[in-house]
Amino acid sequence: MKKMEEYIRCIPDFPEPGIMFRDVTSVLQDAEGLKLAIDSMIKILDGVDFDVVAGTESRGFIFGVPVAYAMGKAFVPVRKKGKLPCETVSEKYALEYGFAEIEMHKDSIKPGQKVVLIDDLIATGGTIEAAIKLVERLGGEVVKIVCLMELAGLEGRRKLKGYDFEAVVTYEGK
Repeated sequence: MKKMEEYIRCIPDFPEPGIMFRDVTSVLQDAEGLKLAIDSMIKILDGVDFDVVAGTESRGFIFGVPVAYAMGKAFVPVRKKGKLPCETVSEKYALEYGFAEIEMHKDSIKPGQKVVLIDDLIATGGTIEAAIKLVERLGGEVVKIVCLMELAGLEGRRKLKGYDFEAVVTYEGK
């Protein structure tokens, strides 16, 4: 059986020179790669006590929903601002050039619920940090953060200090 890294396509100099882009679509397009990704995340969660999975738009949905389904848990979407129809809470976070904002339905996390956050990638950590703030504002407790890939050179893990974070694959560079 192949290792997860073998399913992740690396594209040099995208979106700009010097960047090694880690492409998750090559994982999604391969049935064995997708199964390995989901199974690897489920294995990371073995023994973790939690109530709900929350995933960030959009690739956190792709990985979070099958994990929630397989483990018999509910799934909560963390969406870009303006995409949810009911009352929401929102959080802004910094991007390389400017800001973005994510939100959750105000009733999506109940006080005291234990939450696992899932995304495809942690780079600078801004999106996951914002998602943590939303979960906590609603009274939930983030008990684990799982990503398929970590770009360790961008030091996103520093924003997650004090939280249990694990990536299936860690790349040392950017």
